[in-house]
Amino acid sequence: MNTDSTSGARKHARAQAQQADMRIPQTPDGVEPASVTWAESIPADGYATKVLARGSRLRLVDVDGGACANLLLYRAESSWERLNVADTMKVPWQAYLGAGHPLLSDQGRVLATVIADSSSHHDMLCGPNGTGRQLLLLGALKHGMDIRDVAPSVSLFRGVRVDPVSGALGFTGSAGPGAAVELLIHLPVLMVIANAAHPLDPDPPATGLDVLAWRADEELTALIGRTDTDPEYQRAVANTEAVVRAW
Repeated sequence: MNTDSTSGARKHARAQAQQADMRIPQTPDGVEPASVTWAESIPADGYATKVLARGSRLRLVDVDGGACANLLLYRAESSWERLNVADTMKVPWQAYLGAGHPLLSDQGRVLATVIADSSSHHDMLCGPNGTGRQLLLLGALKHGMDIRDVAPSVSLFRGVRVDPVSGALGFTGSAGPGAAVELLIHLPVLMVIANAAHPLDPDPPATGLDVLAWRADEELTALIGRTDTDPEYQRAVANTEAVVRAW
C-alpha cells in the first residue's frame, strides 16, 4: 500500500488497526475492576510505558510461554534515580530474582518488591538483545530521556544460571505458558517494558505479554511494616520511607 500521500498513509494505518489483536488482559480474581489502573497486552517485539503510583500492584503474565519482559524503572518525579541492577543483586546477596527480592535504585531505595513469582526463570546478568534495547530507548525517548538513560535491565520469563565451576552462563528457557510475576511499587515509578527475545535464546518464540496494575496500598503498608525480612531489605525500606515522609 502506498503511504506517500496523507490518504494512503491513513488507509495503511486503518488496515493495520483492523488486523491487530487487541487482547485486553482479564482482571485477576479478587481485584475490583474499578481499582485497575493498567491493562494491556504487549505483542512480541513491542513495548509499553506507564507511570505507576506508590502502592500499585503490577502483574506480568507470560500467557503463551514465549514472552521475555525486559524492565527498566525510573523514579517518576526524579528520573535521574533509576533501577540499579548491580545493587539489586549485590545488596540482597542474591543474583537470581524471586519472591521477596527488592528492585533497588542507585540511591539505595526500593522501587519495587517481587511479591509473587510462579516462573523463577529470570535474568539480571545479560540484558536485552538489540531489538529490546531499541524498544527500551523508544520508551525512554517518550519521557524526555535518551540512550544514556537506557541502563542494564531485568529480564523476566527467560532464565539464566551461572555454572559454579566454569562461570559460563547457561540459558534455562521458560517456565511455560501462564507463568506470572507480581511487584509492589514503593515509590512512584515510570516503567518501561520491552517484550523482546533474550540474547541467549537459540530459538526465541514470539508471543504476547499481559500487564495489569491495580491499587494495593494496604498490601504495601503491611509489607513495609514487616520485621521478619533481611536487614539489608529493611535498611533499603527505611531509606525509601524517609523520602516519602519528606514529601
